[in-house]
Amino acid sequence: MAKLITAREAAALIPDGATVAVAGMGLSGWAEEIACAVRDHYKETGHPKGLHLKQASALGDWGNGNNYIGWDRVRRDEPDKEHGARGATRFGEAGPGLITKWTSAHIGSAFTLCDQARAEQLESYCLPQGVIVNLWREIASGRPGLITKTGLGTFVDPRVEGGRMNQSAKDELVRVVEFNGEEYLFYPGFHVDVALLRGTIADENGNISFAHESMINEGLAVAEATKNTGGIVIVQVEYLAKKETLNPKEVKIPGILVDYVVKANDPMSCWQAEGDYWQPSFSGQIRIPLDEIKPIPFDERKVVCRRCAMELKKGDIINLGVGMPADVSKVVAEEGLIDEVTMSTESGMVGGVPSALPSFGSAYNPEAIITPNDMFDYISGGGLDVTVLGIGEVDKYGNNNVSRMGKRLTGPGGFIDITAATKKVIFAGTLTGHSKLRVGDGKLEILEEGDIKKFVDTVGQITFSGQFSPDTQEVFYITERAVFKLIDGKVTLIEIAPGIDLQKDVLDQMGFVPEIVKDLKTMDPAIFEETWGGLTL
Repeated sequence: MAKLITAREAAALIPDGATVAVAGMGLSGWAEEIACAVRDHYKETGHPKGLHLKQASALGDWGNGNNYIGWDRVRRDEPDKEHGARGATRFGEAGPGLITKWTSAHIGSAFTLCDQARAEQLESYCLPQGVIVNLWREIASGRPGLITKTGLGTFVDPRVEGGRMNQSAKDELVRVVEFNGEEYLFYPGFHVDVALLRGTIADENGNISFAHESMINEGLAVAEATKNTGGIVIVQVEYLAKKETLNPKEVKIPGILVDYVVKANDPMSCWQAEGDYWQPSFSGQIRIPLDEIKPIPFDERKVVCRRCAMELKKGDIINLGVGMPADVSKVVAEEGLIDEVTMSTESGMVGGVPSALPSFGSAYNPEAIITPNDMFDYISGGGLDVTVLGIGEVDKYGNNNVSRMGKRLTGPGGFIDITAATKKVIFAGTLTGHSKLRVGDGKLEILEEGDIKKFVDTVGQITFSGQFSPDTQEVFYITERAVFKLIDGKVTLIEIAPGIDLQKDVLDQMGFVPEIVKDLKTMDPAIFEETWGGLTL
């Protein structure tokens, strides 16, 4: 039977030098009250110190604070400064020394830890999200690690950077191996000392329900890996229940895997997602009318999303990335065709309308919610038809960097896993950064050119390798003023927006000269009109 303890008592259980595992995405699955207690305990006592934090997804709210109260999304006038930025950044608030190694797929939302990584105060590593969530299962089963082609040719490949995000990172977390005459990457397993997890309800035997969670995160695999390597599992919940009162099918982490339960005292530590304390259409309690989902504004972002939507076909199974790509689902919904395709997220949402920030990873009205472990099995096996992901930097070979931009550390998230196996890959973004544009009347006008070139001679880090893209994969780069396609290993211009000059507005804004098809087409002027209604699948 799991023991009920306080968050402060939980913090005191973590030994110096421990490998600490967490699970979830955004704030779903994040044990905020325990994390704050660990931070405070370290500041008061100097312990625990030297921890190795292991996570898969971005865990935090990107500094938004608690801007919403209740599931009806009542907006506050000002961010909640008392609670501030939440998530893994709490550990960094303790100052250097609490975390000395940090491995994740996505680190960008943990600002304080990123600051320490830039200052070389901790070792920082990034691996593909799907690799991490499924490596937990390999560890749990006693197998030596995970072997996969995911990551070949990217910065994760040990012949490139080996997933190291700063100079302090020296460990070898991935190796190249040969199997049946082909190259693979091998990601070794490791021991876990402590798991810090979160659910919604715990009964007296420690059985954990995810009733209000927006996703069924990898907590079960993390708990199994931790217990089977001799560690302890601590789970924060919002509610307690009598034993034998939970529906056994609703138990996502059985009590045999749970050593300690912490009932949160502060409900602000139990947010379902970054922007929602509880949105019941995320977790399946209700289905909301889709007209309650606010359309995105008419601007260059909407133009890009519309052009991306034109690449979809009826029956497609689609994954959308964070930022601009997530809004493609809203365009499809606005056009009344959301039922003609199936949207999905790497967090495990199937169907419905994926949410953009501030609650990315959740979905309104999903048809099914599976674990990210199972979703990445499907993704890595080639199940997706289309993915739309962001543009950071693109070079002439089609390499795309979204993981490290100068001093900005972000990580790949599921980017590497998804692009490695999806049939049609669409990278979406503006051609330059900080430009001022006018959209309307069937054309695009450049009012003031941006000061950041996104199409560059050499990318700072390879998150997607154009050279490793299989011949069977279609790769597009869709911007507001031009559409490119990877043809014969080269970025090739295939369409240009109406109303702009090819040389001045496109070619002069690139760090390389792309190939240009002989029959260069004009992007459909209709997508540059405020009202479209022209999407067909």
